[in-house]
Amino acid sequence: MNNQKTTPEVGIQMPYEAKVAAAESARMSGPLVSANGNCTNQRRKTEMIHTTIRFFCLFASVMALAFMLRAEEKTTITLYGFHLPVYCKWSFADSFEYLVGISAAVVAHSLLQLLLSVVKLIKRTPVIPSRTHAWLIFAADQIFAYAMMSAGSAASGVTNLNRTGIRHSALPDFCKPLHVFCDRIAVSISFAFLSFFLLATSAVFDVIWLSQY
Repeated sequence: MNNQKTTPEVGIQMPYEAKVAAAESARMSGPLVSANGNCTNQRRKTEMIHTTIRFFCLFASVMALAFMLRAEEKTTITLYGFHLPVYCKWSFADSFEYLVGISAAVVAHSLLQLLLSVVKLIKRTPVIPSRTHAWLIFAADQIFAYAMMSAGSAASGVTNLNRTGIRHSALPDFCKPLHVFCDRIAVSISFAFLSFFLLATSAVFDVIWLSQY
């Protein structure tokens, strides 16, 4: 008789306790799960924006490199009444070579970071897995940003000289007969400064990541 009485009690109480425990677990964990989901979505949006900036930085640095490498022209200028053949090429100026070298380095850096970011986004893993990785990316972005600004500034000084000539001398404005060469140099420098701006923006996103995560 005792066995017959206790068996129904066990059958009645166990489902009830399980329901109470499940309800309590859902009540306690529900807001936490929601908060974690919102945090993950916000982080994913930030990573998408950062990856987009990487893409445009790669595009700008590639354009800066491509236009500079194509800066080459032959023509004839008149100096003191003499007609002189002139051949201009980007490799004849140290500042232009500097810009080519820095642009190539930025292309390699941006391409590497873009590929890593895309792969991690596809796998749904964090683009920046740790604070140490974030500090390394931040340092690299800062170094390349300052280097690109330096290269663009040096190249723009030479370009300005070519466009204005030298005061108190008979040297002409070389960019009049060499307009194709000068125009390509100017476009290259413009993309170099755009690349600098995008690298600086990427560094700002690195700081945001470090401050939030």
